[in-house]
Amino acid sequence: MQPRLSLVTLGVADVARSRAFYERLGFVASSTSNANVAFFQAGGTVLALFGRAALAQDATVPEQGSGFRGVTLAHNVATKDEVAAVLAEAVAAGATLVKPAQDVFWGGHCGYFADPDGHLWEVAWNPFFPLDADGNVTLPA
Repeated sequence: MQPRLSLVTLGVADVARSRAFYERLGFVASSTSNANVAFFQAGGTVLALFGRAALAQDATVPEQGSGFRGVTLAHNVATKDEVAAVLAEAVAAGATLVKPAQDVFWGGHCGYFADPDGHLWEVAWNPFFPLDADGNVTLPA
């Protein structure tokens, strides 16, 4: 298998509500989006929003359950000061602040917000993972 992450699909309670939230954050929906699914280009990856019940049915797993699933999404920024600014932008768009921007044990600076369905996003400045000109993380070899 060639290592690659093509799409991240979030199961959401209301596709229209979640689409509006992500659009307030600056994501631009693809023309392939419709009332049942929204697609957003996110660098080399696609963020998709799909109804939670329909997504569970498609994967043939139970829809029930909530709480932390062991997964977070991350938005890395180029400077320490950008962390608080991005968190504030997310809250203004309708997110819930989960953890305010702060220095963290591994030497970076980060905070967390939850989207309207509770999906956790980390906003991080990581001095060990620089960003390229397109804003993509560049891992050391």
